[in-house]
Amino acid sequence: MNSDVILTCAVTGAGDTPPKNANVPITPAAIAESCIASAKAGASIAHIHVRNTETGGISHKTDYFREIVDRVRDADTDVVLNFTAGGGGDLFPELIGDYENREIRAAAGSDLQTASERHAPIEALTPEICTLDCGSLNFGDMVYLNSGEWLREHAALVQKAGVKPELECFDLGHIWFARQLLAEGLIDNDPLFQLCLGIPWGAEADPTTLLTMRDRLPTHAHWAAFGVGRLQMPMVAQAMLADGHCRVGLEDNLYLSKGVKADNAGLVAKAVSIIEALGGAVMSPQTTRDHLGLKGATSESA
Repeated sequence: MNSDVILTCAVTGAGDTPPKNANVPITPAAIAESCIASAKAGASIAHIHVRNTETGGISHKTDYFREIVDRVRDADTDVVLNFTAGGGGDLFPELIGDYENREIRAAAGSDLQTASERHAPIEALTPEICTLDCGSLNFGDMVYLNSGEWLREHAALVQKAGVKPELECFDLGHIWFARQLLAEGLIDNDPLFQLCLGIPWGAEADPTTLLTMRDRLPTHAHWAAFGVGRLQMPMVAQAMLADGHCRVGLEDNLYLSKGVKADNAGLVAKAVSIIEALGGAVMSPQTTRDHLGLKGATSESA
């Protein structure tokens, strides 16, 4: 069991969740406030997406990330910031033309970016951590698209920026490819994995799947896991008991309990109570930096 737990709060995500829970933050100001509240509730890391301020939908604007960072730091909030860099992979494929002249195109709702476009906020702002989604996936009714060539290019960009990648793995094949990136020298130092469980149609959120994925990680890896929806809190306990770290937040789950809509601080507080009830403690942001070897680590432990 892991008794010193890094707790991430994924504060907003990119899904169509604001209509389902008014506490999902949309504007940079609201996202920053949610990061601050999550940190006060005990989160070690805030995982950040940005949204279109008018529609609440997907956005990748660097200026929105910059505003969030400025607001969090101006509030003197010491939380590790983890930017998403996995956006721009959403594909709703559509076939057009007759059989002999058929083409596939990105239908309405698709959101596709090149590796360099995905990397733009990371290059400009160099957060301590950014995500690197390690493969393609049938993600609900869409396809999340991330080819090996794109991943290699993206990993090299993150490496050059000096940002620690969080290797997001939604299935066993993603772990296999992440190990390949390590073998090719595209990931530095001890890798950080996030096991993403319960998203249709990737790895299921159950103890057997969690342990199978954990056992395929490099021996020197840091790792965390999360489950979506009602499985969020059970996976907090299961990840900790399996010697990993944990993640909660409105990106993955909208409810504090059955019928009770959550906010991020409430989800963090509930996760902290589970961790402490199991005999553990949540790492502070600075201890997290030291443990993961982030750029803000103290000189004694970096």
